[in-house]
Amino acid sequence: MINIKEDERLSIINHSCAHLLAQAVKHLYPNAKFWVGPVIEEGFYYDIDLGDITLTDDDLPKIEKEMKKISKDGKRIIREELTKEEALEKFKDDPYKIDLISRMNEENTIISCYTQGDFTDLCRGPHVDTVKVLKYFKLLKVSGAYWKGDSKNKMLQRIYGICFENEEDLNKHLEFLEECKKRDHRKLGKDLGIFMFSDLVGKGLPMWLPNGFVVRRKLIDYITDKEIDLGYQHVSTPSLGNVELYKTSGHWDHYQDDMFPAMELDGESYVLRPMNCPHHMMMFKNSLHSYRDLPIRIAEVANDFRYEASGAVCGIERTRAFTQNDSHIFCRNDQIKEEFMAVINLILDVYKDFGFKDYKFRLSLRDKNNLEKYFGNDELWDKSEKALREVLEEVDADYYEAEGEAAFYGPKLDVQVKSAIGHDVTLSTVQLDYQLPERFDLTYVDEAGNKVRPVVIHRAILGSLDRFIAFLLEETKGNLPLWLAPVQVILIPVSTINHEEYAKEVLNYLKNNGIRVELDSRNEKVGYKMREAQTRKIPFSIVLGDTEKENDLITYRRYATSEQITVTKDEFITLLKAEIENKNL
Repeated sequence: MINIKEDERLSIINHSCAHLLAQAVKHLYPNAKFWVGPVIEEGFYYDIDLGDITLTDDDLPKIEKEMKKISKDGKRIIREELTKEEALEKFKDDPYKIDLISRMNEENTIISCYTQGDFTDLCRGPHVDTVKVLKYFKLLKVSGAYWKGDSKNKMLQRIYGICFENEEDLNKHLEFLEECKKRDHRKLGKDLGIFMFSDLVGKGLPMWLPNGFVVRRKLIDYITDKEIDLGYQHVSTPSLGNVELYKTSGHWDHYQDDMFPAMELDGESYVLRPMNCPHHMMMFKNSLHSYRDLPIRIAEVANDFRYEASGAVCGIERTRAFTQNDSHIFCRNDQIKEEFMAVINLILDVYKDFGFKDYKFRLSLRDKNNLEKYFGNDELWDKSEKALREVLEEVDADYYEAEGEAAFYGPKLDVQVKSAIGHDVTLSTVQLDYQLPERFDLTYVDEAGNKVRPVVIHRAILGSLDRFIAFLLEETKGNLPLWLAPVQVILIPVSTINHEEYAKEVLNYLKNNGIRVELDSRNEKVGYKMREAQTRKIPFSIVLGDTEKENDLITYRRYATSEQITVTKDEFITLLKAEIENKNL
């Protein structure tokens, strides 16, 4: 996927096309007023106030037609620099432009506008020389957007579009967008019965349907077994906590805006927890520890809650209630590198199982120009950042640094995975923390009998289970590997009268061998049932007729293939178990 914003030529073309869009809208809707029309990674958009008129996607062809008419006219685009007073006069009829101009500092900002024929727009530029070059564009969708992103302000209408230099590139991109629609986890989740939402239940609160529950359970079992083998101790803690707990951890001061409001109960204040670390700190503090006990690895698959803005909520990728594969490792200073490397190795092992190859490590550091948003002192931060950088270099990891992306209590390592639809998704995170042990007064007894602070490593391998499943659905287009598929095998008797009894025998045989199997005994044609099994993306379809019944055989067909293979039941089970155990993709 091309990042329009990072391509200088395409960025200029798309920004110019945003002005072309605005001019066309002004022709069609003379009372339209305009906020901003920036270039984004996926193209451009313009936020527009149309008064009582509400656009839908059906209106876009009409706007495109007007854009093409303007483009053919071929007017030159002329830049003009203005004083603040001149700018206020020129745009006096548009309150949105007046708001922008009023906040400009004339001494530090060059105020400029661009005119193309009968349309002038406030803009810093640059633009193409003439609208004539803006031929290969497409308007993609209409959505709502609050003015300045504030829900207290008026809802504007946002029109998205894309523009290229030639028809071939535009068509390739539109084909890519169609592929993205097919891979959209929200569509797949609905079609495959994985999850659902209900406004009556609440925005951003997913409900996992039976098929989705199977996928979640298999993922939880998978990562839990791996962690137990590596010495993690799994625990369970409550989904809410006393506000004092979060004041102690520092989350109340630094993270309160992302938390649900406090509840007053019996003279105390409680909140739904946004993360699990404070609970795990108290678990460590519950016992005395010797240096010989460390590292102690506390792990939990926990439900957490964050008050995401309604505009940011997106399927199960970003929700207000989610499940984390979380852990906190309490270790000595001399164990940091070893533990950090073990976490990285676990991440690499998991990614190998899922076939993830296109990823990078991002070392997230604090913003040194905005130090007040971070907890702790410079010495601890420098020490933490240096330790993580050394480990990354020692294991020869492919990483880059991102200033300002750290957690408020310490630097972190994010694993950025490139999705099938071109998005950078954060799946795994590792964070080094000297702060919470200080705040919770955590100690262990060293070799000399002194009480000293442990270091905490926060880590989430699958990260948010919800986001991980969204990523998997889009990667596989819903064709999940056999070990994760909600239904692994479907049985289709040729005749419900003559073959259903044998089908039930095969059903019980597969169930007794731990296979998730269904029997389709509806009175429908075999071809219809086979097509439906393909739509449901079931890995194996088995057709059972006279030959199979008389010879105690099965005939199977893999998803997305036409080849039918006849084998014994034992041979089929051996095949399935091998693929499940090896986690074949």
